[in-house]
Amino acid sequence: MDNSRIYKMVFAGVYPHYVQKAEKKGRTKEELDEVISWLTGYDGKSLQDQIDRRTTFETFFDEAPQLNTNASKITGVICGYRIEEIEDPLVRKVRYLDKLVDELAKGRKMEKILRQ
Repeated sequence: MDNSRIYKMVFAGVYPHYVQKAEKKGRTKEELDEVISWLTGYDGKSLQDQIDRRTTFETFFDEAPQLNTNASKITGVICGYRIEEIEDPLVRKVRYLDKLVDELAKGRKMEKILRQ
């Protein structure tokens, strides 16, 4: 798998698609931000700062206050790849986020999404 594209992708370019996907399925931007915050440790202000600065996914995750210790509980298949088998740490983190957004859009309860 060629991961170079993921390293260069701008988080702010993908974020509106996450919002659209969530809202299209009756979820809110606030719920999406809660999921992102749970995974990365960003609060609302620091998340907006990442968006405003148009950071890449690499920088987004490098500057994340703290990856949630329960992130490894995010398993399953996303984009045709089993998350727990992805070796590249950045790609695994991006796929964690993708999986959480998918679960949100599918109507899963927040307690389940946040692995509580």
